[in-house]
Amino acid sequence: MHWVDQFLQTVVLQWGPVLLQGAVVTLQISLGAFAMGLVIGLLVAIAKLSGVRALVLGANVYITVCRAVPELLLILLLFYAGSDLVNALMDWLGREPVEINGFISGMVVLGIVQGAYASEIIRGAILAIPPGHFEAARAFGCSQSMIVRRILVPAMMPFALAGLSNLWMTLLKDSALISVVGYNELLFTAKQAAGSTKMYLLFYLSVGAMYLAITLLSNRVVAHVEGRFRRWMPSL
Repeated sequence: MHWVDQFLQTVVLQWGPVLLQGAVVTLQISLGAFAMGLVIGLLVAIAKLSGVRALVLGANVYITVCRAVPELLLILLLFYAGSDLVNALMDWLGREPVEINGFISGMVVLGIVQGAYASEIIRGAILAIPPGHFEAARAFGCSQSMIVRRILVPAMMPFALAGLSNLWMTLLKDSALISVVGYNELLFTAKQAAGSTKMYLLFYLSVGAMYLAITLLSNRVVAHVEGRFRRWMPSL
């Protein structure tokens, strides 16, 4: 049972706290990017359904580019191009160049990419809402912002949750792509540990188990949220 001793001594005791810290960073990036993607997705979906030609065209271009270009390439382009644009602006203002925070930039990049996918899920969910709901809200004199907050978002969630939960699971794995820009999320930390100890298989299996545990926990949370939103829906 030599490998068990190696696992306990090296993975659990020596590198365990560092791996857990990487897992926390992965969750933080994923949650931040998911929230940002939801906001972007909702705005893009509303723009696409607005009927305003310029907004529809802009939404279609954004969705097409984000869905057509590989996510790894988008992350690299947005990360480095964004850094260059910020420093170009600082130079134009006569300020010193700034170092872009890897955590914030990684979260923003993933949020922009995920927003394109979320927009199509949200658009389909909005189209599934009976038009009479909006007509009744307007008849009662509700403002547009109140209709969005009190009618649109609660009514669309039961239709959108399945797609959004799948998007969350995908985002958890896509967060590992942030390692290409050198940020210490879970997979990047595991690569450092494996390179330091030469126990590649042991560390990668351990990290795979951690991703699996996060996914199983996410499934429980999603099932609870779905139950809350579907409690007033008619049963099939």
